[in-house]
Amino acid sequence: MAEIGLFEAMYSARSLRRYKPDPIPDEVMTKVLEAATRAPSGSNQQNWIFVVVKDAEKRRKISEIYQRAAGILQKMYANRGRPAHMTEKEYNTLFKSASYLFEHMEDAPVLLFPCLKTVGFGPQEKLPDDVVKKMSVLSRAAGASIYPAVQNIILACRAFGLGTVLTTIHLFFEDEVRALLGIPSDVLTYALMPIGYPINKFGPVKRKPVSEVAFVDSYGNAWKG
Repeated sequence: MAEIGLFEAMYSARSLRRYKPDPIPDEVMTKVLEAATRAPSGSNQQNWIFVVVKDAEKRRKISEIYQRAAGILQKMYANRGRPAHMTEKEYNTLFKSASYLFEHMEDAPVLLFPCLKTVGFGPQEKLPDDVVKKMSVLSRAAGASIYPAVQNIILACRAFGLGTVLTTIHLFFEDEVRALLGIPSDVLTYALMPIGYPINKFGPVKRKPVSEVAFVDSYGNAWKG
């Protein structure tokens, strides 16, 4: 493992979408997965599941599904337009990179699906009505038990010199992915992460200043620290 500082990893772990064909040693992927399991999860359920896809034919089929999903996303992008904080050149560079992945997902030697096994709160009929009504908001919080693990994967990949990117558009055709990989109905996929030794370089990443996105005590009162 590279001796790299935590903040260096966070500040340089760019979304990388072009990969060399070199295989990733299993011992390295094991370390990446172990890093994922060091993340917090709701009520310490640790109900995460990580499906590692190495088989070339399955990667090809996933790539085909991803390409169809990309067609939907491209229409959504065109309807939304360019974010205000990005120049036309920056936006075109981003879209070119994303478009490359649309066509080359199978080039990554590993496709990783971070998932969650469904964990309920017991029979609803045993709960008071006012509690059941409040439970509807929890669907929005489910990712809190898997996305911290995803971030650990990103940082661990950076430490090992691996590139990756968090993608989710496979969800447009999740049933097909589930069937291909034999994922049971009580396990939901939350991300698709291609992983490989990158062709492009790491960081630094460009972000909005904290003063534009952080507020103190009330919305609109900019953080000036």
